[in-house]
Amino acid sequence: MNHSGNVDQDDIVRARNVLLASGRRTPREEVDAYRVLAQVSPAAYLPRLAKALQRLSYDTGSGRPHDACLALCEEAVAAARAIDPAEPARADLLYDALDSCQRELYAQGRRTEGLAMRAEMLAVGRAQADLTRDPRVRGLRDWAAGLSEEGRFAEAADALTEWVGALLPHGPNSGSLAWSLLEWIAALDAAGRPVEALAAFEILVDMEGAEAANDRGPMACHFYSLLGYAHMLDTYGRDEQATAVRQDALALLTELAVTGERRSSSSYQATYWAVLLPFYGADTERQASGEPRFPSGSTPMVWTPDVKQRYFDSRITLREEVDSLALRAAEDPDQHLAELVRLHRVLTVRSAVYWEQCTHLFAERVRPLFNEGVSLARQLSRQDPADGPRTLAKVLIDRSTFHTAAREFGPALDDFRQALSHLGEADWHNGREVTRQTRPGG
Repeated sequence: MNHSGNVDQDDIVRARNVLLASGRRTPREEVDAYRVLAQVSPAAYLPRLAKALQRLSYDTGSGRPHDACLALCEEAVAAARAIDPAEPARADLLYDALDSCQRELYAQGRRTEGLAMRAEMLAVGRAQADLTRDPRVRGLRDWAAGLSEEGRFAEAADALTEWVGALLPHGPNSGSLAWSLLEWIAALDAAGRPVEALAAFEILVDMEGAEAANDRGPMACHFYSLLGYAHMLDTYGRDEQATAVRQDALALLTELAVTGERRSSSSYQATYWAVLLPFYGADTERQASGEPRFPSGSTPMVWTPDVKQRYFDSRITLREEVDSLALRAAEDPDQHLAELVRLHRVLTVRSAVYWEQCTHLFAERVRPLFNEGVSLARQLSRQDPADGPRTLAKVLIDRSTFHTAAREFGPALDDFRQALSHLGEADWHNGREVTRQTRPGG
């Protein structure tokens, strides 16, 4: 429909002149022009208006959102929704506009509205999937992540079951399969579905093992996967299986200490480690009820902005609490040392996740924390001979994975062997006693 009669003709002329001018126009001028012309010729200009509003919402010059970012994003969504449903480009334009808007809603703490936007994104994705017959529904993974943060784990697990099921036939070449498997495992575990979670972990371990064996993926990622699997087996009382998996991890780490990585291009292995590290230490986390949950099994890149900010800001308070508790533990270790070790481990994990996503020099930022954590755990092991050694083993495994992420495979092997010793697993392999050589100083 042509609405030119409702628009001032001078405004129409000026808008067209702005777009036809040979000089460079500003994003604001472009948006103003499209706002006018979209009333005259919506089929031609609503799509352009939606795109221009999104560009204006984020100031590429300053690298910061526009002061009116949310209002611009909401206007972009309205423009995209108003596009004729018969327009082939409508679905992509609407999805992108919704995506920008949901991020800004979450950044402002408007989580209910943000999740509603993700639901609409999923509806758009399902409609596209119906047309293309592609079971990989766009928006499904973001929808699951939003559900997980709200504690709706059963729904998140179901969504990720559908998503991973669509990816599996394409194998690791799908790009996101390993990351999606990690998210799926975490959701199944949080939903209280241990049999499915363990089966999913076994898929991940087998896949990473095959990728490493064929020189298509880092051996370190296989190592981290084995340790995560062993941790989950321990959690669900499958101790013998957990011990066997740790022996596999020991063999792999021993090879790494001798040969290094078989393939040189493995830049993502540190990020993979940072995703699994919170999983190893999940038993030390205590989240307040009623608040959005800190995510597990995913990278900070997919967290909502408000949750990510709170997770990383918590390091400041945790450092203060750890320092205060250390003073009390020095005076009364029986009363406070175990809690100090637990809290310090939380601080270490969150700091490692933060620095890994900030800089490739993360190792030097967090090395003192891992060393300090081992020292505290050694004190606890002496203080509490019954439970302390197992806690020490966990902290040593944490540091072993840190050394591996930093490509320090010799120290990683030393720590891992010590951890197995404290678990009583150093001299056993497949149920048979063996003699193991330790490195000097191990």
